[in-house]
Amino acid sequence: MATSSALSVPDQIRQLNDARKLVLGDVKYYPSVVRGILPIIGPKAPIELRRWVTDFLAEAFATPALPNSEKETMQPYVLTTLESLIENEVDAQVLRNVIQTAASIYPLAMRWMSVASLPIINNSYDTVTWERMVSIKQKILQLWDNVPPTVRICCIKFAQRVVLAQSVASGAEHRYGGGLDVSLDKVPPNHQTLDPRTLEAEASGLLDRMLSILQGNNDGLLVDATLNCLSIMVRTRPAMSSRILNALLNFNPLQAANSPLTPKTKVMIKSMEKTARLLLIHLSKRDPHNPIVPRIQQHVEGTMRMVAELFDSAGRKRPLEPRPQDGYDAKRPRIEASQIQIPPLGPGPHSLADVFTLIGNDGLKFFDVSQVPPSLVARIAVNTLSRLDAQVLAKAVDGVRGRLETLNNSPPAELNPNTAPLGVEEDEDDYEPDFYQAEDTEQILNKLDSAPAPAVAEPIISLDDTLGLRSFSLPQPQQLTPEMALNAGNGTVTRVLDMMKSLDEPGTKKQKAGFSRLAASSESRDSWMTILTRLATRSSAGLEEISVKAEADESSRPPSLNNSIREILYNYIMEDFRKHIDVAVSWLCEEWYNDKVQQKAGGDHPLYYEKCTLRLIDGFLPYLHPQDKVLTRFLSEIPELNRAILSRVKHMCRDPSVTQLALTSLLYLVIMRPPIKEAALDTVQDIWTDYEDARTMAGKYLTKYRPLFLENATNGQGNGSPAPVPAGTAITT
Repeated sequence: MATSSALSVPDQIRQLNDARKLVLGDVKYYPSVVRGILPIIGPKAPIELRRWVTDFLAEAFATPALPNSEKETMQPYVLTTLESLIENEVDAQVLRNVIQTAASIYPLAMRWMSVASLPIINNSYDTVTWERMVSIKQKILQLWDNVPPTVRICCIKFAQRVVLAQSVASGAEHRYGGGLDVSLDKVPPNHQTLDPRTLEAEASGLLDRMLSILQGNNDGLLVDATLNCLSIMVRTRPAMSSRILNALLNFNPLQAANSPLTPKTKVMIKSMEKTARLLLIHLSKRDPHNPIVPRIQQHVEGTMRMVAELFDSAGRKRPLEPRPQDGYDAKRPRIEASQIQIPPLGPGPHSLADVFTLIGNDGLKFFDVSQVPPSLVARIAVNTLSRLDAQVLAKAVDGVRGRLETLNNSPPAELNPNTAPLGVEEDEDDYEPDFYQAEDTEQILNKLDSAPAPAVAEPIISLDDTLGLRSFSLPQPQQLTPEMALNAGNGTVTRVLDMMKSLDEPGTKKQKAGFSRLAASSESRDSWMTILTRLATRSSAGLEEISVKAEADESSRPPSLNNSIREILYNYIMEDFRKHIDVAVSWLCEEWYNDKVQQKAGGDHPLYYEKCTLRLIDGFLPYLHPQDKVLTRFLSEIPELNRAILSRVKHMCRDPSVTQLALTSLLYLVIMRPPIKEAALDTVQDIWTDYEDARTMAGKYLTKYRPLFLENATNGQGNGSPAPVPAGTAITT
């Protein structure tokens, strides 16, 4: 990490992630990695580095895989960095990581200073380390009330570890061991640095500070965090159990209730009540014969009843009003068919709404039904008609029919000829004729005499001609080009893939595999994927005259739908290749089948199976990790293997971390796929020859299957010259 300052922050983060993978594989590298990353952080380091390093330190000191002895040797030089960060840090995430690290180190620091922890080596002289730990502790306790709630939760956890370390443990705690075996009884009374009485008094004060959160605090996060820290303290610290139980029995989650109750307050009350109830039930089950158990049960039942009553009263509807005693019922009575009376229309004029209005409520006439969504109108109309009495509907229809007959039989209204319009301009689109009396012959002649003479004589169109239907032809559609068809096809395939991502596959019955299966027999993800893969492989077979030479020439190859679908399938698989490996295998099976059919039919057609296989394996090989099983499954399920595909597995061994994965996959092929056995063993030979770091693992397999090669190769190296490598027969499946 000495040269990391010259790198950019993303590059440094990438290197740090590699270091984390190293220590997760072997915990013995933790001390060296921790020493290497400490110099790159400080108060002025980039915020990304400070967050990553402090998170790594919290993880290192909290992991149970690393022995406490290793953590004790690391904590002296880590405390210096923690002290500088907590003095000047303002970022909440960094503060949380620093406090969590300090919470894990504090018991180790007391054990480091205690003579009883190391009978041979006395570390009581190391006052510098303890002074730094005390400085960090004081700073955390000062920040407790002035930081966001997420950081205060970490302060509560730190206070719990301090109280456990600075109080006397019970005899039962020694059975558990781990980080909680550090207690005040391991500090000698005459210790030159640690004063047991002072430490115990400080622990008692911190416990009171923690219990005060349960009284008068409306923040559910802090209350839940405190309750979660009290269980281990009651179990392992008998001297404190009575104080903690009294605080729990006096805790009332309804103190956060205010009027009116908001959804946030309801969630906090339910969370605090449930956490406190589970804690008390857990404590009562651990010691069912304790005299305080009946009181705990009574408190739990009372609290549950009060919370239930509070929420029931908040969401309860108003009570039913008593019915009046005078016999009058204000409830809307049911209307019988005999009670419906359709009033006749009064004197005109009348609108169409007047004809269909069956009730006398004038307020509904001014209601704009267009403001209601059409879907809601349709649902209301269907529900109303389905529940309507047939007699009521028949009577309403008869009433409307009578109104229409009355209007039809009524004589037309007399109009004043002087006010009637003489003509209508033809270019008025919104013209609606009025019901006026027709013009007589003299008025029509006067109108024609006063009208100007037209410039060109126009034919007179009779009224019957204007009402006749005229021929109408649609315009010619736009000519469909190959580019437009390709874009439309790509859009359809993309929408199908988006629909596939939303399908819920668990619980769906799997179809039988096979090339003759029906692709669209169901609407499952497998059926749609079969359709797409067959569109990519079989749709263009015999339709596109593309030769192998034209396929190899990218510049002369025209765009085609099948290649576009192949590109879409590749991108879909690489989005999550572990989840979509079944899609990849199904696609390659279709490609292999299509290539075989084309070869059998004859002709100069391009082959796609090997090209698609190599592209897929090149795409996901860089992202494999040592425990990945995708490679073995991929190699075992694809229909055909050859030396070009196995060479990609060989090149994996350039990364020593995945060498075991590559060799295990090849061994699986040797055992389970005999036709490719010799080619797989040849690949193992090449790995042994080209990669010196992989010879130990590769030699185990060659000793069993090709001992002669290993013996000749070993003798050749001993003589100073490499031995000849026998090549196996290339067999594909």
